[in-house]
Amino acid sequence: MKKNMGNTDRIIRLLVAAVVAVLYFTHTISGTLGIILLVVAAVFLLTSLISFCPLYSIFGLNTCPTKKA
Repeated sequence: MKKNMGNTDRIIRLLVAAVVAVLYFTHTISGTLGIILLVVAAVFLLTSLISFCPLYSIFGLNTCPTKKA
């Protein structure tokens, strides 16, 4: 897997995942919506850690900065 996520994208995803997790575990969001958001947060966390988003590949997006040789 080739990296296709830049640092800004990764940080935003990590922050969103953290906020959703806090809201879920403090029972601010609950039920089916809470579970769905928690799953999305887990996907955000995983994709941030590996710097690869499968949807970006499908749509041809790349937020990773180009490296100078």
